[in-house]
Amino acid sequence: MKKYIPNTITCLNLFSGCIGILFVLKGDFVAAFYCVLASGIFDFFDGMAARLLHVKSLIGKELDSLADVISFGFLPGAVMFKLLENVTTHEYIPLLGFVVTIFSALRLAKFNIDARQSSDFIGVNTPMNTFLIISLPFVGTQYPSILQNIYVLLAIILICSYLLVCELRLFSMKLSSLGWNENKFKYIFLLVSLILVLIVKVLAVPMIFVLYIIFSILHFQKK
Repeated sequence: MKKYIPNTITCLNLFSGCIGILFVLKGDFVAAFYCVLASGIFDFFDGMAARLLHVKSLIGKELDSLADVISFGFLPGAVMFKLLENVTTHEYIPLLGFVVTIFSALRLAKFNIDARQSSDFIGVNTPMNTFLIISLPFVGTQYPSILQNIYVLLAIILICSYLLVCELRLFSMKLSSLGWNENKFKYIFLLVSLILVLIVKVLAVPMIFVLYIIFSILHFQKK
């Protein structure tokens, strides 16, 4: 039975993503955020379970990508669709939100065939991008002018889409050792991120996103 455990966890990722999309389309971003959080947790543990149980499989790899297209591709696209729908009466402009979905799928396809990404990432990973986008409605409650500007939203779509497929090298949290010198910037990033979350909660996500890119650049410059 153990060979089915990782795929079951992956299916829970997919299920959470599907439910999250329904909440997004209803405008319930709080519930959608918790669905994204659940999907992120399941996405982390399915790979861990496969490694611990020694049951890696080709179907598991493909299923993981298909689930991620929904949870971390279609869902953030739906968020951008709803945000654009709130600021324009134009019939077709909100559909540009799904440009994020297209580039998320491209990013996942690149990841599957890119041997360079076995331990780190080339381009922003789709879960990180999704957490950034799902945080935007909460940022908008504090700074409403940001999300009421259609050009800002379109710029966010373009920037996020580019970062998904660009050649920027970013670290993953897989640790080959626990040494300080090798993982200094990862540890500092985790500590600062935790402090930000405790202080400003979900509003910390955009700051963590920027810090992730900065610390990754510092990490690989050091290496």
